[in-house]
Amino acid sequence: MSFFPGNDPNVGDAFACDQIELMVVPNARDIDGFQVRRALPTARRRLVGPFIFFDRMGPAILRVGEALDVRPHPHIGLSTVTYLFDGKIRHRDSLGTEMVIEPGDVNLMTAGRGIVHSERTPEELRGAPMSVSGLQTWLALPDGKEEVAPVFDHTVKAGLPRFEAEGVKGRVVIGSFEGMNSPVSVASKTLYADIRLEAGASVKIPQDAEERAIYTLDGEVSISGDRFPADRLLVFKPGDEIVVRSEPGAHFMLFGGDSLGSKRYIWWNFVSSSKERIEQAKEEWRTGRFDIVPGDEEEFVPLPKG
Repeated sequence: MSFFPGNDPNVGDAFACDQIELMVVPNARDIDGFQVRRALPTARRRLVGPFIFFDRMGPAILRVGEALDVRPHPHIGLSTVTYLFDGKIRHRDSLGTEMVIEPGDVNLMTAGRGIVHSERTPEELRGAPMSVSGLQTWLALPDGKEEVAPVFDHTVKAGLPRFEAEGVKGRVVIGSFEGMNSPVSVASKTLYADIRLEAGASVKIPQDAEERAIYTLDGEVSISGDRFPADRLLVFKPGDEIVVRSEPGAHFMLFGGDSLGSKRYIWWNFVSSSKERIEQAKEEWRTGRFDIVPGDEEEFVPLPKG
């Protein structure tokens, strides 16, 4: 869904915590009243595990007469993961899929060799104000799976494992956490969890994920005595057991997984280990060789210049 043009985020100021490899302050951009904060990729950190793209959408209020209208656009070499906290979005793609995602659900769209999709406010909800908030992340596909056949998978909120104990609660979106396994299937080892801490609570971040990070959505977290406000991406050093605490309470996403082990290039909506493959995808979109989106054939996002 990288339909929001945005600048690279910034690396944060120096801090004392030696368990943190990098802090990223995402750049915020307002698009027609809809604020988006981009935390990945950055100049100093392209991926965390397979996560190559991390956008926070909103929170925003779509007033009467306003709507989210992301016209059909292409992807290759990645899986998009859409996870909402508020609002609804209708997904359509070139496989013929039509699905309305609701808060807590997971839309996983694997582009592989190529897919086209659109994301819009459902028609039946356009006559009233609506709050929209969520995350759009991309998982780069591993070597040998970049050109798989495209596929779409939807998992409802009730299907995600829920954990709750001693001031900590949340859901396992992808992978394993707190002894629970998500039913969402991805191409490489991935960790993605939605975690909320009550005031004064703490949670241990497991060591088994090769690369790990958190993005704080609300509240404030502290790690080894250092405090970090909301809208910070914290990349942890590998191997350490991390304890995340919060005195006022916090809501954050834990994410990461195994390193891909090889370089990935990213241009617009295309991800690949090959620059030549990205050039091929650009030409295919420019000349209309991608498939159309049934039910949304009239519009499309043109190939950016440059």
